[in-house]
Amino acid sequence: MSRSNPIRAAVAASVLLATGTLAGCAGGGGGAAGFDGVQSATIQIESEGTFANPDDGQTAEEAGLGSGFFISADGLALTNNHVVAGAGTTKVYVGGGDEEFSAEILGSSECLDLAVIKVDGTGFPFLGWQKGEITTGEEVYAAGFPLGDPDFTLTKGIVSKNDTAGQSAWASIDHIIEHDAKIRPGNSGGPLVNATGQVVGVNYASVAELDSNFAIHRDEAQKVVKKLIAGEDVLSLGVNAQALPVDDEGTALGVWVSSVKAGSPADAAGVLPGDILMRMSGTTLAAEGSLEEYCDVIKTQGVDGTIDVDVYRPSEDALYRGQFNGKELAAVTVPGIGAQSGGGTDDRDYVTITDDSGVLSVEVPADWTDVDGAAFEGIGGHQFIDVRASTNLQQFSESWGTSGVTVSAAEMADDLTPQAVFDSYAGLTGQCTATDADVYSDGVYEGQYQYFSQCGGQSDFVIVVAYPEDQSFVLVVTVAIASDADLPAIERVMGSFAATF
Repeated sequence: MSRSNPIRAAVAASVLLATGTLAGCAGGGGGAAGFDGVQSATIQIESEGTFANPDDGQTAEEAGLGSGFFISADGLALTNNHVVAGAGTTKVYVGGGDEEFSAEILGSSECLDLAVIKVDGTGFPFLGWQKGEITTGEEVYAAGFPLGDPDFTLTKGIVSKNDTAGQSAWASIDHIIEHDAKIRPGNSGGPLVNATGQVVGVNYASVAELDSNFAIHRDEAQKVVKKLIAGEDVLSLGVNAQALPVDDEGTALGVWVSSVKAGSPADAAGVLPGDILMRMSGTTLAAEGSLEEYCDVIKTQGVDGTIDVDVYRPSEDALYRGQFNGKELAAVTVPGIGAQSGGGTDDRDYVTITDDSGVLSVEVPADWTDVDGAAFEGIGGHQFIDVRASTNLQQFSESWGTSGVTVSAAEMADDLTPQAVFDSYAGLTGQCTATDADVYSDGVYEGQYQYFSQCGGQSDFVIVVAYPEDQSFVLVVTVAIASDADLPAIERVMGSFAATF
C-alpha cells in the first residue's frame, strides 16, 4: 500500500507533538485526546482477505480500506464490521503515520455494522464519548481516511436528525444520527465527534446524491461495545453481508456474501464468499434492498439458534439448503431436472405464497395467481395445512393440462410414511410413466421422491415426501408441469418450500 512520504509524515508528527497530542504516545502513557488530538486517535485500517464483488461476482484476494478510532490507550479500537469482516489480516496506521501495526478482530456485528479490534501496542491516544443529549443542530465533525488516502481528513457539519432508524444494504440499526459532515468511502468506521472531540457516533454510510451522511448513534454503540471487547459477536452470523437491490419488477434478490468470518456459524454451515442468502427461517431476505429481514430473523431466533437458510451459489448456478448452527449446506435435490426434464432457461418472476396459518411457504411463478391456503383432512384422517397455486386451480385439480404446485404438512404419525403417501396418489400416477425414484435431501429436509412423465400423455409430475431432522412433521410437495416452459419451476419450488412450526 502506498503511504505518505517521510517528509510529510515528519512534518505531521512535529505538528502533533507541538500541540501535545502525541506526547502521551511517545512516553508510553497514552491519554484521552481532545479536539486537537482527534487525528492522533483516528486510524486507517487495511483488511486483506478473500472477498467477492457483487458487481461482477468475482472472488479474489484483495485489500479493503476503512477508518476507526481508539477507545482505550491499550489499543482497543472501534470500526465498522464491513471494514474488517472476513479479513485474513488486518493492518493499522495511526493518525496518518507510516508505522504499520497489526490488529486482531475481537468481536463484531453485521446488523449493527460494528466491530472492535485490538491493535498491537500501548500508550495510544483515545477518544471519549460525549456526555449528555445529542441534539439536532449540534456541530459535528467526521474524521477518517476517505478514498484510501493516507492523509487524515476532517469535515464539518451539523446533526440533521439526532435519533432515527437506519436500514441500509449492510446494516439494520434502530438508532442512527443523520448529519451533513461529508463522508466518503474509506470514512467507514471513523468517529463523528463534537466540537470538543468527544464521540457522538460511528460513521458508516452516506447517500452522495442527497448529501446525507449517517453515523451509528453513540448509545447504540455503547450498548454492545463491552460484549465486542470480550470477544462476543452480537447479532452476527459471521457474514460480511450486503443486501442486493430489488430488481426492476420489485423482486428481492437476497443478501450477497462478500466474505465469511472463520469459525463463525456461517463458516460452519458452509457459506462461501459469492453466495446469495435467499431465505432464512422461511423469510424472504432483502425484500426492500436492506438487511432488515436478515437481522429480524437473527433477533427472533438468536445467534445460537438453529436457522434454516436457502442459498443460491452463482458460481455453480445451484441451490443449497442448510442451517446456521445445524446442518451444513447441501445441494438441493431437484427431481427430474437434468435427468428427465432437461432443465431450461427461466427468466420469469416469482412470488412467495403461504398457507392460511402462515406456517408453509413456497416460491411460485408470478403468473400462478390462483392460490388457496386452506387446510384439509388427508391420509388416515390426519389434518394437513396446505397451500397450492396454479394459473387455474380447478383445471389443475381436474386435468393434466395445467401446471401447479401443492405444499402440505401434518404432524408426524406412524402411518405417514413415504410409501403411504405415494400410495395415496396411485389414482393419479396410474395415468403416468414412472421415470425416477430416489432419496430426497436438501440440507434441511430428508425423505424420498418419485418422478413421473407422460401423465395424461402430456405432463410431468413429481411427489416429494420429506421430514425435518426431529421427525416432528411430514411435508408433502407435488408439482405438475404441463409445458416445457414451466419445467424450471420445479427447481424453484424445491429450493424454496419451507415450514416454520
